[in-house]
Amino acid sequence: MTTFNLRNAKLRTGEQLRETIDVDLEPLYLGGQEYAPEPAVVPAEFTITKATTGSVFELSFRVSLHGPCVRCLADAELQLPIKGREYHAAKPGDEELRSPYVIGDETVDLSAWARDTIALALPDKILCRPDCAGLCPECGKDLNEEPHVHDAVAPDSRWAALEALRAADDA
Repeated sequence: MTTFNLRNAKLRTGEQLRETIDVDLEPLYLGGQEYAPEPAVVPAEFTITKATTGSVFELSFRVSLHGPCVRCLADAELQLPIKGREYHAAKPGDEELRSPYVIGDETVDLSAWARDTIALALPDKILCRPDCAGLCPECGKDLNEEPHVHDAVAPDSRWAALEALRAADDA
């Protein structure tokens, strides 16, 4: 877990601190599948800007996530530019304006913030390529490697009684 001690940043209103910090990244688990960041430690640009009523934190880095494609289960890789911004109010009474990543007004949990920011930057579906055909619903073969179609699909026997009624109506 990577944290930043805010006591080291002695800023006055209007001042800014910018540092490059190596942030530990944890794997994400989506739909029971693991998406691992590579490398697990990335250099991130961390900026603190002191405002009159609080502090603005910014975090930016690039990450490469590796995991299974949601359509064909082949390896997928995402290259994501990550940018996050948080505001933390100085007054203790403004709970809605306080960042959940600031712990006791003393440290910022950069690893948790990075994980959540990555999760928000993910696309709807993680694919190995934009035109991924997926798996065949009949036989389960990868349609990207072996595109094919099956002959006429046998009707489901559970619908036989309904099909007989429809045939009787047509006659």
